[in-house]
Amino acid sequence: MLTKLLPRFFCLLICCCLAGSVFSHNPLPETLEKIKPSVVAVGTYDPTGRPRQAFRGSGFVVGNGHQVITNYHVLPESLSQKSKETLAVYSGHGKKVRYHEARVLAKDMANDLALLYISTPLPALDLGRSGRVKEGMEIAFTGFPLGMVLGLYPVTHRGIVSAITPLAQPQPSAKAITPKMIRAMRRGALVLQLDTTAYPGNSGSAVYDQNTGEVLGVINSVLVKGNKEAAIEKPSGITYAIDVKHVQNLLKEAGN
Repeated sequence: MLTKLLPRFFCLLICCCLAGSVFSHNPLPETLEKIKPSVVAVGTYDPTGRPRQAFRGSGFVVGNGHQVITNYHVLPESLSQKSKETLAVYSGHGKKVRYHEARVLAKDMANDLALLYISTPLPALDLGRSGRVKEGMEIAFTGFPLGMVLGLYPVTHRGIVSAITPLAQPQPSAKAITPKMIRAMRRGALVLQLDTTAYPGNSGSAVYDQNTGEVLGVINSVLVKGNKEAAIEKPSGITYAIDVKHVQNLLKEAGN
């Protein structure tokens, strides 16, 4: 009897092992290989500066490869005409950094988004559908949280969409709520709240589906107290992202 049961036992054991390997598969490494060539740094280039390259935030390539999405607040307030300073997008990996002169195609100040143009096309990311974003979805985002002092080394954080909330940060009391926050809530604008930590340099990073790589949102702000240094030393672990529908709207407005 035991002899007859052994083949069945081993067959069942093999099936369980195979099933376990399937369910434990992590798609993120494969997704990252597709994502990283489209992740860029955004800043300025000053031919007379020391250093010439100045980092301001992260971004990612969309559309036909000539377009880059980042946060509006990442853009410099002005550029020095005297030194011929330009808006810049940086691509590549490690110390092999490529400079791309950029110009602004469109802005969405209300949702803190900007669309840039570069002449040399880069691999573009696919945009997901806004309606498919659900609480509990596994997401990741890739950018340059600590800048590009040592070169372009993209960093990835992963987590879930923990909530879809109004575009206003929680305040300790009603007295702390500003007119700007009230206007945002009245507009009905919603943002993605993530349970993973972003840092100041992550502004403009794409939030994407771990399985498909489709962009679901754009890192916008981190709930922190104090300055940027405090955000690095004592991150809160709560991050907000702008819904991808606003990226799609910006592309439409720019005629793409």
